[in-house]
Amino acid sequence: MDRRGQLCVGIDPHPGLLAEWGLNDDAAGLERFSLSVLAAVGEQVAAVKPQAALYERHGSAGIAVLERLLAACSDAGVLSIADAKRGDIGSTMAAYADAWLRDGSPLAADAVTLSPYLGFESLRPALDLAAASGRGVFVLALTSNPEGASVQHVGAGGAARSVAARIVDAAAAENAGPGVVPGTELGSVGLVVGATVGTALADLEIDLAASRAPLLAPGLGAQGATAADLRATFAAAYPNVLATSSRGILRAGPDPRALREAALRTGAELASVR
Repeated sequence: MDRRGQLCVGIDPHPGLLAEWGLNDDAAGLERFSLSVLAAVGEQVAAVKPQAALYERHGSAGIAVLERLLAACSDAGVLSIADAKRGDIGSTMAAYADAWLRDGSPLAADAVTLSPYLGFESLRPALDLAAASGRGVFVLALTSNPEGASVQHVGAGGAARSVAARIVDAAAAENAGPGVVPGTELGSVGLVVGATVGTALADLEIDLAASRAPLLAPGLGAQGATAADLRATFAAAYPNVLATSSRGILRAGPDPRALREAALRTGAELASVR
């Protein structure tokens, strides 16, 4: 982020986008789309974020494309965030961690998104393996979908605080714990906070800046959030925000120059409000 700015481009090969690009909704179209996005924007942005579900819908052939994309990111020195939203308990969580965070795994990414709604400590296998392998995680904390509040806001105003606030507190404890490099600005346990959550952070009395967490903020562009909205929403934590735009960038394709220009323009907008 210091070198390349605060933009993360989501690689989301929706069937409609594939059609707009003149590609078939199959593994070959998926691969051409994915590698074209990486080639166009990989050197311009802080990270790319492939959406695992859009590869999984193609079965084993789609998973193989995702494996090749993640390998290509590694070869090109582009940080990858696998948007897989995994969450489970015990040996199953350990297996998910092994798939996405282990050195040598064909699906190894630099970070993976996780769901903590079986309890934050259920993520322990992934937290520990990420720390051991020099990778990161982004834990769902406060999402902007209307249904999210029915879970994430529970407890607001009480002594125990909201569910979302407790997830942020748990991430902050990880980022302050043993193994964190002294003097570093950000920890390796990030949080997913929607770009369009509005006043929820203030309403729930959540201090994101104190968490030392990288903040993955989906919703920039096609979902309605602007750079100015992000600056207002995240306030003092804005420098920690990795803002994600998918369709807002991808619809500029398939021309690589247009994709690159869209990414650069969006990145400049994010920098202008810092």
